[in-house]
Amino acid sequence: MAMTIHVDVVSAEEAIFSGLAEFVVLPGEAGELGILPGHMPLMTRIKPGTVRVKLPHQEAEELFFVAGGLLEVLPNKVTVLADTAIRGKDLDEAKAIDAKKKAEEAMATRSSELDYARAQAELAEAIAQLSAIQKLRKRSH
Repeated sequence: MAMTIHVDVVSAEEAIFSGLAEFVVLPGEAGELGILPGHMPLMTRIKPGTVRVKLPHQEAEELFFVAGGLLEVLPNKVTVLADTAIRGKDLDEAKAIDAKKKAEEAMATRSSELDYARAQAELAEAIAQLSAIQKLRKRSH
């Protein structure tokens, strides 16, 4: 039996996933992080992107989109506390494309630095969602 670590992926609205995993990969603030059972304690911010969870006895990884948040790693537990978390299968490509377009338009017609920064964040989130959708497509082919 493979070694496992307990993983919780939660957002402000709901718990998205809770279960055992062989490993977790996610977009940390300083780059992609890979977490295995027994990992040293760690707390860091995460960027918008894809969280990959390898479940025991399953070939394919579970994918989740997160729009930033915090990661806490303990030797036997990983907690992803996301600002927003969406199961990969629930991502809406048309909605993400529309959000990307609106963010680009807002950046082009910025009325203040705050508006520009908000539009940049929304653009990064939309691009990360589209990237997660592409990863799902590659996995299913």
